[in-house]
Amino acid sequence: MTTRLVIPDAEAMEALGARLAALLAAGDLVVLDGPLGAGKTTLTRGLGAALGARGAVTSPTFVLAREHPTVSGAPLVHVDAYRLATARELDDLDLDYDGAIVVVEWGAGKLDGVAESWIDVTIARDAVDDSRDVTITGHGPRWAQLDEALDA
Repeated sequence: MTTRLVIPDAEAMEALGARLAALLAAGDLVVLDGPLGAGKTTLTRGLGAALGARGAVTSPTFVLAREHPTVSGAPLVHVDAYRLATARELDDLDLDYDGAIVVVEWGAGKLDGVAESWIDVTIARDAVDDSRDVTITGHGPRWAQLDEALDA
């Protein structure tokens, strides 16, 4: 299922992250795609805040992956795959896909076969009014009703 939204600003992008966080549990994978400055880290910051993540949720560009313990028990693993060329390089990070909520920026096409179900979030920045066009697509049986869950 696919949901399309127009997100007007950074505050609304964080709020979207919080809405998504309410649906997530250990073993869930969220793949974020969009150009530099689109709002991928901002969305992840909203996820982290709603999950009660410890530590500042910032771009993991220079460390590739950060793990944030959360009050929910399932850690938030925030990955920046921008500098990774292949799925094999991402696999070298030895991420806990089953025990954590894993969010991968720049992960499109690099996670094939990692999960039976996942969420793709594609963000496009509008050059005129700086809003974001966000497309959220659920894949696999876990996310068959994603659009209904987001509307709830």
